[in-house]
Amino acid sequence: MLTEQPKLSSIDTRDAFFDELYNIARNDRQVVFLTADMGAYSLARFKKDLPKQYINVGVAEQNMVSVAAGLSLSGKKVFIYSITPFTTFRCFEQIKIDLSGMNLPVVIVGMGTGFTYSGDGPTHHAIHDLAVMRVLPGFAILNPADAVATAQAAQKAYQSQGPVYVRIEKGQWPAIYNSTTFDMEVGMNLLREGEDVVLISSGIMLHKALEAAEHLQQRCISAAVIDLFQVKPIDKDLLLRFIRRSKAVVTLEENSLIGGVGSLVCEILADAQKYIPIKRLGIRDEHSFISGSRHDLQEEYQLDVNSIVESIVDFLE
Repeated sequence: MLTEQPKLSSIDTRDAFFDELYNIARNDRQVVFLTADMGAYSLARFKKDLPKQYINVGVAEQNMVSVAAGLSLSGKKVFIYSITPFTTFRCFEQIKIDLSGMNLPVVIVGMGTGFTYSGDGPTHHAIHDLAVMRVLPGFAILNPADAVATAQAAQKAYQSQGPVYVRIEKGQWPAIYNSTTFDMEVGMNLLREGEDVVLISSGIMLHKALEAAEHLQQRCISAAVIDLFQVKPIDKDLLLRFIRRSKAVVTLEENSLIGGVGSLVCEILADAQKYIPIKRLGIRDEHSFISGSRHDLQEEYQLDVNSIVESIVDFLE
């Protein structure tokens, strides 16, 4: 059970993923990395040391998916990379037909979750991708919250026999896991126990959930926290066992309320005929044309910690 916020990790989460991928590719020359003219500091070493495994297809995401499919059918393990909306929405038909339809083990790496690119407007916001990627048969979806989980996501995606979508973040975030004890195979983790309410989150918003749980504790509300780092497939029985320990459920995500983690949890509860109060906290059904920092947008959608805590208190009352 966590009693305080973890210290800030010294490793950028994006670097954690690409550093791990670099080590994988050095040991397996069948690994090929495709980018749609999208770079990263930690990719410079990959490009320099492994030039035959690094291909920049240019600003042509749709073609990148089809090239990846062809390379995969030729025996390559392919990773494709771009800003999240460009590597999902822009080439959704190619993903559906070329990857999902043929169940090819290609890994889609989407850079930026939620309002990562807050000032660039709705073209760059990644708040609808979970809804569309969840419906594709055969796809696994990974949404890690810290550097340790992000590095393991690279390994899990590499070992997958089917298509994988990985949502990664940039910047340094609080360390939640220890690399020697964290196990991504389980798909979720109960980070904190509580009897009054269980907070279910995924990715970067998990940090908000942990912080909110501390504030709730000060108000005599016992809050559990679940990290859903694998959004699909999901161990429904395990999630239901975790949920049973609390009297109510709150889902928290920097994602549209339609089709995201909140929708997923509601679907599981409905199918299992489990009747428990549930509150979904996320982004309302609209495009955000607000220009500002990520914190500004979170405040607009009541996803800052103070708003989250007040929403939960009102819900429980």
